[in-house]
Amino acid sequence: MSLFASLAALAAAAAALAPPADYRERPASDEIIYFVLPDRFENGDPSNDRGGLTGDRLATGYDPAAKGFFHGGDLAGLTRRLDYIQGLGATAIWLAPIFKNKPVQGPKGQESAGYHGYWVTDFTRVDPHFGTNDEFKAFVDAAHARGMKVYMDIIANHTADVITYKEGAEGGFRYRSLADYPFSRRGGVDGAPINPGFAGDGIASADNWAKMADPRFAYTPVVPQGEERVKRPAWLNDPIYYHNRGNSDWVGESSLYGDFSGLDDLATENPRVVQGFIDIYGKWIDDFGIDGFRIDTARHVNPEFWQAFVPAMLARAKARGIPNFHIFGEVALGGVDPGALAAYTRRDGLPAVLDFSFAHALIDAVGGTKGTDVFARLFDGDVLYRGGAPAALQLPTFGGNHDMGRFAMFVRKANPDASEAELLKRVMLGHAMLLTLRGVPTIYYGDEQGFVSDDGDQLAREDMFASRVADYNDNDLIGTDATTAAANFDPAQPLYREIAALAAIRRRAPALLHGSTALRAFSDKPGLLAVSRFDPATGREVVLAYNTSATPLTARIAIDMRSAAFTPLYGDCPAAPDAPGSLTINLPAFGTLICRAVDKMER
Repeated sequence: MSLFASLAALAAAAAALAPPADYRERPASDEIIYFVLPDRFENGDPSNDRGGLTGDRLATGYDPAAKGFFHGGDLAGLTRRLDYIQGLGATAIWLAPIFKNKPVQGPKGQESAGYHGYWVTDFTRVDPHFGTNDEFKAFVDAAHARGMKVYMDIIANHTADVITYKEGAEGGFRYRSLADYPFSRRGGVDGAPINPGFAGDGIASADNWAKMADPRFAYTPVVPQGEERVKRPAWLNDPIYYHNRGNSDWVGESSLYGDFSGLDDLATENPRVVQGFIDIYGKWIDDFGIDGFRIDTARHVNPEFWQAFVPAMLARAKARGIPNFHIFGEVALGGVDPGALAAYTRRDGLPAVLDFSFAHALIDAVGGTKGTDVFARLFDGDVLYRGGAPAALQLPTFGGNHDMGRFAMFVRKANPDASEAELLKRVMLGHAMLLTLRGVPTIYYGDEQGFVSDDGDQLAREDMFASRVADYNDNDLIGTDATTAAANFDPAQPLYREIAALAAIRRRAPALLHGSTALRAFSDKPGLLAVSRFDPATGREVVLAYNTSATPLTARIAIDMRSAAFTPLYGDCPAAPDAPGSLTINLPAFGTLICRAVDKMER
């Protein structure tokens, strides 16, 4: 049987599997997430491309030839392409924020649009560029009818950039600290007393925040004419609910209290703000029955906010009949540092975080810049999460995203002289690891079509429908001769087929969904990584082995003593161990083995 035929057969087998009686019963660890920016996916309704606005791109935000503006993708397009997403093997769809955004913002000559969704003015409605609340409901209902979940991307740290400051912006609005500009004085420690309730027992108590009446402690906030009522709910228009301390420099306290690149930083210590966001996002659960939240910029919000918000959202979801509501925060950190990530599950109370440590381990190992021992450090850190190693099963894992850039880009940059064939093998290996190691695999839209990206941010947000952006259309995609100048929804693309096949294997093997991990072999240079994962119901072992080097390898690894024979799920697996507890494996360059054990009682 050819590789294509075997992969197609596996995908067909997965599609034929009966879904659970209720998709709501699937735990978070059982999902495969597809992360998509609606504006860049599919244009299902060209009539909403300008969001109901008139004028040039600085008025409407629409310019499909500019990478920093709206391109026309929408909820209608996403709904139309559900077959494509489900065919890939995805069981949950995470959408970048769909709330109404400020169409355009930024310094004169450097403007860009809110196509990405993170510059919210109205938290109660869908941005007209994407459609309507009714169209969102239609999308959610259509996904649910297929047994697929929908995760919303939400923000509590900031709103769009509306508030400016009277003091002027020469040199930028530099951050003004709590020590130099306390809440209790106007314009510094020598200023006139204001907010007298803050002059004694700290700033976080409900009584103190209730007395807050003057927001001019650091800068004097100014709302530009015509934007006094642009935010919804209406309470968000009052500067009293913002920190007003100038731009974050990403160090120390400014990470919590400073404006995120000029975006209005909410005073999330204020009980009115806490309750306001509980009300906002609780209503989206009530009205649409969504299945989870990805939380943007979670590390820039005080822990007490999440300690109140998360239990409220889980309770709201449970009351709506959603027992496995998945909440995961964005804590963007560099390198493999699971301890730093785990702190946000223990101190802040987040049930899960995006696993940036996994991403960096995957990039380093598959790119060949480090050994496979980076995964040993990663797995050793799993015990640090609240709930221990089992909690790590809920962490969404990924190789790249809309901020840092695409996984294939990192692989290519690490191997500038590699052939296209080698790059494809490396990227396939990365997806094999993503879909079989612990965590919730998250596919960034377009990766399955060989998208590479030139860098992060705007350069990693290509169009799936035919693009008019020159910076996208000159990219050399992996595994295909296609370019982004034409639509890319090809189920025959090698990466699409590979991901679909691996997703099918994952669904057929409970050990890969929610099994524990035992590390078997690793190296301080490119080469072997081997682990065993165990079916929690039967204890049956699945052996996973990967070769990150450019040469074939043979190795003997330890296995479970009960594993008496092996069935291949992927690759050329040995039929039997050398002796109880010992197995010899052979791996081609950049190869993968997935071998399911049969124990002695089953022989």
